[in-house]
Amino acid sequence: MQIEQIKNIWIIGASKGIGKALVSELDQAGRQLFISARDQQALTDVAAQIQCDCTAVQMDMTDDVSLENASLQIARMVPCLDMVIVNAGTCEYLDAASLDVELVRRVMETNFFAILKVIKQALPLLKNSQVFHADSTPQLVLMSSSITYQALPRAGAYGASKSALRFFAECLQADLQHQNVAVRVVSPGFVKTPLTDKNDFPMPFIMSASQAAKRIVKGLKSNRFDIHFPRRLTLILKAISLLPDGLRLKLIGRLSRQQKNPG
Repeated sequence: MQIEQIKNIWIIGASKGIGKALVSELDQAGRQLFISARDQQALTDVAAQIQCDCTAVQMDMTDDVSLENASLQIARMVPCLDMVIVNAGTCEYLDAASLDVELVRRVMETNFFAILKVIKQALPLLKNSQVFHADSTPQLVLMSSSITYQALPRAGAYGASKSALRFFAECLQADLQHQNVAVRVVSPGFVKTPLTDKNDFPMPFIMSASQAAKRIVKGLKSNRFDIHFPRRLTLILKAISLLPDGLRLKLIGRLSRQQKNPG
């Protein structure tokens, strides 16, 4: 099934940033979008700006009851989903000098465990796509990060959560490909969003949420498992990851705020 033929899409984390831009990019006549986030008013505003059928389904994916109610609401409206895009997530930076375990736990709960619960709710609706469309290959799209290619200072919590999600996605794809369900990961570099607006360091090759959404949709038209961009950044990170450990770790150590002041 080509992306142009995909009818029913659930976008999670759709009230701002990349998710909001994806709603606009996937706006197509004859398509039914379901958009979820915690902010109902923001969702309503997003839904009012597009032309295709769009239903705002308020949801906090870290809340089991909220997640189950949202999936039940969607199931009552359509018999199946052709694509689920899980874009919601968080980022907190970790100071290695004072290891904050609760910070790591918060990030892992949102970026990994909550997404596993979303997957559990979404998979039955995705598999139903094959019942109603004989040639259907429903897609589960998970937002990872280019940080998974190479560890960087202060990114221990965020990078660990995204790396865990990538590993899980690969395992899931190994099984689900036999049921004709495609799992995809998206690995963006820096994208200007309310989340990255909080960053206090240079962000090379940063792009707008609209540019990122266009790259994602272009990638979804291909058969690639990993949709990564901008390639200038992702290829640099991949190249660094291939260096001998001593050289690689010394190189990224130059970015650490724990360096001793010279002299």
